Amino acid sequence: MTDGPVKTVQVEAHGRLHFGVLDLRGSLGRWFGGIGAAAPAPRLRLSARTAAGVTADGPDSARAVEFARRFLQHHQLAGGTHIVIEQALPSHTGLGSGTQLALAVGRALAELYDVPTDPVALSFAVGRGRRSAIGTWIFSGGGLVVEGGHAREREGCGPLIARIELPAEWHCVLAIPSGQDGLSGSAEASAFAALPEPPQHEIERVAHLVLMALLPAAAEGDLSTFGRALTAIQQVNGRWFAAAQGDTFAPGLPRTLIDLMLAAGAAGAGQSSWGPAVYGIVDGKVAADALAARVATALGSDGNVYCGPFPNTGARVSRTVSGVRS
Repeated sequence: MTDGPVKTVQVEAHGRLHFGVLDLRGSLGRWFGGIGAAAPAPRLRLSARTAAGVTADGPDSARAVEFARRFLQHHQLAGGTHIVIEQALPSHTGLGSGTQLALAVGRALAELYDVPTDPVALSFAVGRGRRSAIGTWIFSGGGLVVEGGHAREREGCGPLIARIELPAEWHCVLAIPSGQDGLSGSAEASAFAALPEPPQHEIERVAHLVLMALLPAAAEGDLSTFGRALTAIQQVNGRWFAAAQGDTFAPGLPRTLIDLMLAAGAAGAGQSSWGPAVYGIVDGKVAADALAARVATALGSDGNVYCGPFPNTGARVSRTVSGVRS
């Protein structure tokens, strides 16, 4: 390492809510695709500085080291880094913790070593986005996003098709039951490989709901229509994944909490990815606080509840050089 000012990069990233997959048949030549939004909380925070080797402290440090090594090798960089994870997203809960950590590590190192920071390049360098690109585009800019999946013959980061800022008065109540991990890694890959092919008319139904209900309602601030469309998409998607997760939604608390949120007045509700994280959407802070209290009572000590507006910005990046922040 050279003498002189020490540069440190700080990255703070949102978790991502996965609202649904667009196509598991690929009859038009593209697989997957999806819709999602940035979660109000919890968040990932980490910092990185140059170092002789590759080390990390804090929760998820082993994964951070793996992503850092992958990034440095991809760009053929001889240097290293020391990463400090101040706060991690909960793993295997449906919030995309692995992708957000990978991208945060990649973005920090890209800043340190002056290499490209565009989301597709970051995703490729750290080996993410091969199936779903929702996390990549949430990291990039927040809001409600739609991504177009990847071509049948190759994996890759799906292109961003739409991004819409969600109204500030729309609040999300997010519940994460404890002790119930969603699928990930090889188990997730095996589950996808074994899923039955969904009916073509249901894929067309999801596309119709996204294009002619969900997106226009988000653009016009029509929460009622948005919520109905989202709930309908979740019900269809749930049938597609029922063979792997045992029901339309993950059994137990996730299913119970979704029903509770809808009965309590949420405009829409569903499960993020494989869960167990579930969410409900309401109008305004008062309604969100009331719904969060009911959900917290149902959860008791078996999980955590968060609420707030949907973030419409991507990851926050700041730099410190010898104690001067920019």
